[in-house]
Amino acid sequence: MPKMKTNRAAAKRFKRTAKGGFKSGNSFTSHRFHGKTKKQRRQLRGLSMLDKSNVKRFKKMLPAK
Repeated sequence: MPKMKTNRAAAKRFKRTAKGGFKSGNSFTSHRFHGKTKKQRRQLRGLSMLDKSNVKRFKKMLPAK
């Protein structure tokens, strides 16, 4: 049986954590900051964890190495 191919689009956007979760950058961070509060902008920095309801789907896209 051949190896599973990694979905390259997903590999560029999501990283797997040591415990098997996935982290990604936040949406709403590229432009139009004048409509967002300072608190929103501050909280959108950095990475956030993917919801557990999506983890099963992403494990298929990004098989373990």
